[in-house]
Amino acid sequence: MPPTATPFRRHLKHVTVAVLAVVVLWLLVATQLFYNVHTPTPQKAEAVVMLGGASKERLLEALLLRDELDAPYLVLSNTGTPGNASADDYCDTHSNKAIYPDVICFTPDPMNTRGEADAIGLLATERGWKSLAVVTSKYHIARSERLLNQCTPSKIQMVATDPDLSPKQWLRRFVIETGGLLTVFLSPECNSPIR
Repeated sequence: MPPTATPFRRHLKHVTVAVLAVVVLWLLVATQLFYNVHTPTPQKAEAVVMLGGASKERLLEALLLRDELDAPYLVLSNTGTPGNASADDYCDTHSNKAIYPDVICFTPDPMNTRGEADAIGLLATERGWKSLAVVTSKYHIARSERLLNQCTPSKIQMVATDPDLSPKQWLRRFVIETGGLLTVFLSPECNSPIR
């Protein structure tokens, strides 16, 4: 005679199925938000902005985009972190404002996307920029676009770069970006555009 399932085992089975369903649903949503990201080509921008981190992937795209759009300014987040080394080096070699008045490097405070959104909002206000093209990794588009729109009235045009990540690294990014996106909605950086 086969053993009958105890109420505890039935409950455990239902909980397990529910948890698996939530995980699968989250993976599907995260894939759409952070992996299957397509951004339209910007039409015009007064500045091309590169957010910090992954500069090996982002800097070249920002430089090419600036040439393509003939944007007057290149704005780089200067973080002093290993992942931003090429952008930080570019800032070091282009720091003479008399020679390179069109290159603006800033150090975000705090050293995260929220700090970048604040700094970019201030720059856009000070310089009267109406349109910005912002380059970042595709997994970072949803969160950074939301933060930037909270902190500046400028038109934000996001440009996604395609990082070379392993499945494990993508899963890690999904977790990080999901948490980050939730905090952007629960605790906005700027209640409305601050400028």
